[in-house]
Amino acid sequence: MQEGIVLKSLGQVYNVLTKNGDTVSCTLKGNLRMKAISTTNPAVVGDTVTIDEVAPGEYVVTDVATRKNYIIRKSKKLSKQFQIIASNIDQVFVLVTISHPKTNNTFIDRILITAEAYGIQAHLIFNKTDLYTEKNKIDAAERIDTYTTIGYPCHSVSLLDNKSQRDPFGQVASLKKLFVNKVSLLCGMSGTGKSTLINHLVPGINRKTGIISKAHKKGTHMTTFSEMIPLSGGGFVIDTPGIQEFGLADISKYELSQYFREMNLYRDKCKFNSCMHANEPGCAVMQAVDEGKIAVSRYESYLSMLFNEGEEEVRYD
Repeated sequence: MQEGIVLKSLGQVYNVLTKNGDTVSCTLKGNLRMKAISTTNPAVVGDTVTIDEVAPGEYVVTDVATRKNYIIRKSKKLSKQFQIIASNIDQVFVLVTISHPKTNNTFIDRILITAEAYGIQAHLIFNKTDLYTEKNKIDAAERIDTYTTIGYPCHSVSLLDNKSQRDPFGQVASLKKLFVNKVSLLCGMSGTGKSTLINHLVPGINRKTGIISKAHKKGTHMTTFSEMIPLSGGGFVIDTPGIQEFGLADISKYELSQYFREMNLYRDKCKFNSCMHANEPGCAVMQAVDEGKIAVSRYESYLSMLFNEGEEEVRYD
């Protein structure tokens, strides 16, 4: 038996990177399948697993080590089950586009709240700055101010086609440094530039990039499964399918506000200990919103999550 890391999951087949540097295909031992009663996937990308060679060249996953954290969402097709996207993550990068397509604020906040709940550092990458109109520039500046104020690093870049290798302002080079020796997860709606960023981070991988629909201003799904890719400078980057919806999981409405960093400054000052910060009298959080100390967009995201319990679909505008 030996340990390895799950790089890719394709149905019941897992590609596992062993400690000696080999990548082998594995199936899952039967009793592990039975343990996955509340999730759709018993082993996920990023898991440390124990594998056993049961026949020459034939491997099975016999055990999954305890995860230090993970990113999880409600399964789209099986609403009573959860889908773990990836595990054992150091940081998550949310790709945001102001247009082509437009990224919804609530979508961003759902990922940030999930990362906050599981102790994962989060960054925002504002991509496609080369396409900004004057209105887009104002929108981007307002969003960046909102998120940097509450402590989320924001990076503005133009991830042009990797074939051109253009990076006149060193934006991509600066971004690459953040990935060294880290396990980094990329999240974002289809069309926000995840595959293009992968092409910059992993020279020669040549991920196919999609075309934005002019009619609906949506991206097309170019990645259909999560995959963990080793980086030459050390560390891994995890590519994920473009996510159109991101239902919260394992976070109750009673604890939701504690994962909004700015709300934590005020939630204990409310008149009632059980305050949900929605319409109660003497709510310090609502007062902070009225006084401009909490961004209206963030508070609206909170209300959306609170009343829909994380099950609403985040659609393109």
